[in-house]
Amino acid sequence: MKVRDREVTLFESGEGTPTVYLHGFADIHGVAGELLPFHQALAHKTRLIAPAHPGCNGSSELTNGWAPGDLSFHYLEVLDALGLDSFNLVGHCAGGWIAAELAIRHPERVRKLSLIGACGLFVVGQPISDVFMHAQPERGVDYATLRNVFFNGPETELGLRWFPNGRGDLEEETRRYAMLRYGSFTGFRPPYFYERSLIERLYRARMPAQVIWGEHDHMVPIAHGQAYAEGLPQAKGLNMIAGAGHAAHLEQPEQVANLISQFLKD
Repeated sequence: MKVRDREVTLFESGEGTPTVYLHGFADIHGVAGELLPFHQALAHKTRLIAPAHPGCNGSSELTNGWAPGDLSFHYLEVLDALGLDSFNLVGHCAGGWIAAELAIRHPERVRKLSLIGACGLFVVGQPISDVFMHAQPERGVDYATLRNVFFNGPETELGLRWFPNGRGDLEEETRRYAMLRYGSFTGFRPPYFYERSLIERLYRARMPAQVIWGEHDHMVPIAHGQAYAEGLPQAKGLNMIAGAGHAAHLEQPEQVANLISQFLKD
């Protein structure tokens, strides 16, 4: 679709109440060019709308800034173009950060908020992992440390599928590069994938909220999930996913999709 002369790559599937999904690094648009089992399961229960971040998977880059406010305004224009005045909002990783920003800025439009391993908060003594350092392959070919950041260990089947050693499929390589480029615009320098003021403004997001975290998240420490769960007024604790890392929704797709579907239904 086109929004004010900007191309926005978008996947849509399912019927019912609209649920906007904002992606992370190991995710649709970040590595995959189609809906994954988690997204497909969610689309069985809701109308899933998954736009690609600016610069990712064919979406145009922004030209006037990459701060949280710029990205929030970009997505408001996308949502306006789609005619979505009210919607559920789900975000993972960097997409979770923007979802939280939208929720505090425009709480009247977000029906329910679900965050999976979301960046965005500054938590003292609990820094977010340096994705860009780990994106440099060891011996020029080995992405084991990057896989460990995103998944439950460096040699998982999913990690090797989406972040293989050496060169992979050209289209997938292009998506991975574009997502890292997006990340460099939004989180390469301090503040590193966070906005200091966000944690103090979570009180504005008064819609029902859900926080989901992989028990072995090596990118965003669990302390960030606890901070989200404590700061969002209607969040009811932290939902931990056993046997999963940062990309909990890829590693345990059925469990995470069921958690979110039930939350949106209740």
